[in-house]
Amino acid sequence: MSSGLRIRAPQDPDFDESGPYPDHLYLYTGSVDSFKYAATRPLQWPPNTVGRYRNTDPVLTNYLIRLALDKRKEDYHSFPQRALFDKIGIRTMVLDADPYGNFLTHGYELGSARDWARLANLYLQDGVSNGERILPEGYVNFVSTLAPAWKADGRPIYGGLFWINGDSTFPAPKEAFYMSGVGGQTVLMIPSHHLAIVRLGHYKGVTASRLALRKAVGILMGAIPTE
Repeated sequence: MSSGLRIRAPQDPDFDESGPYPDHLYLYTGSVDSFKYAATRPLQWPPNTVGRYRNTDPVLTNYLIRLALDKRKEDYHSFPQRALFDKIGIRTMVLDADPYGNFLTHGYELGSARDWARLANLYLQDGVSNGERILPEGYVNFVSTLAPAWKADGRPIYGGLFWINGDSTFPAPKEAFYMSGVGGQTVLMIPSHHLAIVRLGHYKGVTASRLALRKAVGILMGAIPTE
């Protein structure tokens, strides 16, 4: 989340709600080729200098995956299931696509709490499942380490497409990292406790749910010993 591409996003510090519809949301709702849209945004800052939560960045990562699979003549739409989900026991996950068949993996992923926990457990196990290395060595450390551009921006909250607990959003070690979905959906990984916490629920009541989740995390920190 530090490509420097220029888009309007609701989490920008200077975001103006009275302005045009945010590009960040247009990638969900615009009925466009999300890959090409993201790839044609102009630069606002030099890459890796300013950290901003903008959907262009994960979309472009997904675009690179599709380009690689197409070049290798592999089936793009079965890739997540055969390369990841089948290997770690995920059975319910559904990845929505834009009208051009591009997976919108910056949002619109639907799965059971158990399957989100299976994904979290893969990260707690350093990317290894049933003796097989699924994620590249060092990748878990990469995603859970504060990104340089976000450090320079004075906000210790983002790593490699994962949020990190650098500002103590949760009453857990700062090394904890998490996926944060709309409506308070949360998958929190706490390596020091070998613990994955999944919270799913309705969008309505999100403020109360966040308070309840924080309280639950604090209780679990006291109940579960560190390694």
